[in-house]
Amino acid sequence: MNSFQRPLVDDLVRLLTDELTPRIVAVTGPRQSGKTTLVRHALRRLQASGIPGRHIGVDDPQAGLGEPFAASETATVPIDPRLRNADWLVGVWDRARDRAWRHERGFVLALDEIQYVEGWSAVVKGLWDRDRETGCPLKVIVLGSAPWSLLTGRGESLAGRFMPLDVRHWSLQEMVIAFDLTLNEYLFFGGYPGAASLIRDMRMWRGYVVNAIIAPVFGRDILALTRVDKPALMRQLVDLVPEYSGQIVTYTNLVGRLRDAGNVTTVGHYLDLLSDAGIVAHLPNYSGSAVRRTRSSPKLNVLNTGLMTALSGYSLDQALADRTFWGRVVESAIGAHLHNTLEAAMSLSYWRDDPDEVDFVLAQGPRVLGIEVKSGTRARPGRGLQAFKQRFPKARTLLVGGERGVPLNEFLAEPASHWLEGDG
Repeated sequence: MNSFQRPLVDDLVRLLTDELTPRIVAVTGPRQSGKTTLVRHALRRLQASGIPGRHIGVDDPQAGLGEPFAASETATVPIDPRLRNADWLVGVWDRARDRAWRHERGFVLALDEIQYVEGWSAVVKGLWDRDRETGCPLKVIVLGSAPWSLLTGRGESLAGRFMPLDVRHWSLQEMVIAFDLTLNEYLFFGGYPGAASLIRDMRMWRGYVVNAIIAPVFGRDILALTRVDKPALMRQLVDLVPEYSGQIVTYTNLVGRLRDAGNVTTVGHYLDLLSDAGIVAHLPNYSGSAVRRTRSSPKLNVLNTGLMTALSGYSLDQALADRTFWGRVVESAIGAHLHNTLEAAMSLSYWRDDPDEVDFVLAQGPRVLGIEVKSGTRARPGRGLQAFKQRFPKARTLLVGGERGVPLNEFLAEPASHWLEGDG
């Protein structure tokens, strides 16, 4: 694992060395997707090429400021949480500016979990604009465990001042190369690099997912960044939705499973927040009509299967023995892979017209692909794909898994765009 670097490291280094269009680089994505490690790899590579930098963990609960730029350039600087305010941010930025002016190749400042500095976007906007006026060769990275829209809020705009770098859940190939996982291990444990070393101890692994991923997403990310009027309801939803992954549900049924009072509008909004946080997607029913899609019952799909299996109580062997549950794990893994590799203007949905159903519909402009997933080795295509083709004659169809479909490992090795553009 120590020698493995995600391809995104190359992208980050390229963005930081682009002198023609300097921007703040915003590294965002789900919790425990490797954002901090990614930035540290990039800083070390830049250091080796003669560009110094510093990573500062804004949420680090340890000692005070000390001398933030006196030690090794790429070491994390612990920060007293009581000093996470605008004045502190200006002070750190000023010291980074000083280093940038004094070094012939500038300086890189990485601010991790930037959302914990209240009003940070307005401060950064002013500091960055000042640097552009003076020509200061300071390069800046901001990191956060949330989408950019949630990190900045609605009060300030950094449009034109940043370049996004979206860090998504780890793929099958990355987990195989870095941790030597088998296909079934990846399907069950998902793409969490921090938890990979714990998969031989189910108690430890399950505790890591619940306490280091699920709980902080609710308590430290969503509640810290947006208004949640019913936090108890939201917390129940966090625990409930992985149970429904791979299933079509109605908002009314979800509300009925929750102990606290809520309505379908509130639940729908909270599902949007969970999707933004990398927990679960709620897919609409494809019909070619935007109106119908927004009103349909959603299909829930976890964005990392480790979330689903950790809360199930199953071991890998037990999950494999339960054919119904394993089928939902496999289907959820395919859905997560498609969602995590979507490109701009692509959409992911499902299709159902009783009694016919297609697991996923991938679309971009006029291109439409219906996908059916089979988990058993002898599984054959159902009537869903045929019915879908009859309903949408210009669409293509694809079977994944089973004896006649694309093997699961091959499908998970290519992004959504590859399958949408294919000739199958």
